Amino acid sequence: MKIAITGANGFIGSALSQSLKNHEVIPLKHFKNTFYFQNVPLEQIEGLDIVIHLAGESIMGYWNEKKKKKIRESRVLGTQSLCNSLAALKNPPGLLICASAVGYYGNRKDEILNEKSSKGKGFLSDVCAEWEEATRPAVEAGIRTINLRFGMVLGQHGGALKQMTLPFKLGLGGKMGSGEQFVSWIALEDLIRIFQFLINNNYLSGPVNAVSSFPVTNQELTKTLGRIMNRPTFLSMPTFLVKLIFGEMGQELLLSSQKVIPEKLMKAGFSFEYPTLELALTETLLHSSN
Repeated sequence: MKIAITGANGFIGSALSQSLKNHEVIPLKHFKNTFYFQNVPLEQIEGLDIVIHLAGESIMGYWNEKKKKKIRESRVLGTQSLCNSLAALKNPPGLLICASAVGYYGNRKDEILNEKSSKGKGFLSDVCAEWEEATRPAVEAGIRTINLRFGMVLGQHGGALKQMTLPFKLGLGGKMGSGEQFVSWIALEDLIRIFQFLINNNYLSGPVNAVSSFPVTNQELTKTLGRIMNRPTFLSMPTFLVKLIFGEMGQELLLSSQKVIPEKLMKAGFSFEYPTLELALTETLLHSSN
């Protein structure tokens, strides 16, 4: 199959591209921001079987107004321009998988959340809702469209885990805030297998939660990571300090609680290779480095 990927050189995109090497993978690039603000040239995307849209400004960093504008526009306007172009094709692709995030649900404490759960409150929740709505032109053109809501992706060479391991190596690891907030996560290897499952499954569409079946609290994540790395985890960062240092990003990324279940995937028969955090971190931190 001919599969186009935006963000193909990123943390997830590079692993996904490698896993699809038996297909014709076409990295769909943007030049001088034109990808975000005008339609993609149709000749780049005519004749594709699948489009996987991963591109977007990193949510890491201090969220001043300029940063928040980049986060929103790169996702919403970028997705709109891509989907308008796909809808205009004579032979549109059969499948569009567009990245989204469990940030859609906002801060929900210990409420169990599935794909039918309502939108939450906050900047990320608003962005995710607009991001998913931006795929509407593709949906209306008859393209099977999946909004893949990622949790925290755990992989060796990037993402959250790469940033978390350094303080732990220095003996500075510890919980954030109360540590009671739930973290919905997914091993990178399982995320790649989810993409392959969705490509081969011809009836799932709409929002799909790409998370493990076993979300953990921030405290459980901290203790498990410390145990596997054989490092102490007695330090903690109180809530006021998280907000002071990281601002709105800290509030929404580090302190928000999302207990998300991959209900659609489970009902469709997807089987996780790394369903528990212990398995995922052991494979990522110990076995993968050998």
